[in-house]
Amino acid sequence: MKKPQRSTIADLRALKGQRQLSMLRVETLDEAAAAQQAGVDLVSVPPGLLGPAFREAAPTLFAVPGLEYGDFVSAEEYLRAAFAAMKAGGDAVYCAASMGIVRRLRDEGIPVCGHTGLIPSQCTWTGGFKAVGKTLETAQLVYRQVKALEEAGAFAAEIEVVPADIAAAISKRTSLLLISMGAGAGGDAQYLFASDVLGANTGHIPRHAKVYRHFAVEYARLQAERIAAFTEYRQDVVSGAYPQARHNVSVAPEVLDQFTQFLDQQP
Repeated sequence: MKKPQRSTIADLRALKGQRQLSMLRVETLDEAAAAQQAGVDLVSVPPGLLGPAFREAAPTLFAVPGLEYGDFVSAEEYLRAAFAAMKAGGDAVYCAASMGIVRRLRDEGIPVCGHTGLIPSQCTWTGGFKAVGKTLETAQLVYRQVKALEEAGAFAAEIEVVPADIAAAISKRTSLLLISMGAGAGGDAQYLFASDVLGANTGHIPRHAKVYRHFAVEYARLQAERIAAFTEYRQDVVSGAYPQARHNVSVAPEVLDQFTQFLDQQP
């Protein structure tokens, strides 16, 4: 049987400036399967989600496992993790490490998606969890980061919480696919977390997130139903309402008599 065809880096680059791509962060096989069925273009995934089961659920999704900053230190560690992720079914890797490590990965032919703008692991340098690029100095910083990633051989960069006009101007001046998370529609892709799209996030909801369903409400309802069911079960056990005859395995009367006689003969 012919294998399902996934997009390649060349395919994605050919789409730059042609249409907006859709990208989700998915963390379960159910979410991956739903993204596949919905026709989502790209997904970010924890490396541990990759494997045969993932590819069975999402055979054609372009998957970008994240090499989370701080989990690895040396270029060798990043390389080993990247090769393992690609072998498990990844199509590229996310990496927010130094340009030297990005270059090393690219030298081995591993497609790299970098990060610019609000980089959570490095946001102390830009003032914390807030927009980056609202001043001339920080806008120039974002541009220089994009050009550095381009020079290092990355094929894409997540551009996070950057003013839309700044991101659009930069996108016109780079060959990178710019994946917008709260940076407007002037780049090449829109990126949201599945937990935000589904309304499963009960904490802070970012300004750029759009909630399409309300799973948190449904989860709360299901938890209440779970507690009620467990309570009723416990009460039935205490009262003797469970188990009933229909829950038990029966035995022929003569077998029970014979067994009882056997027991009576035991010391």
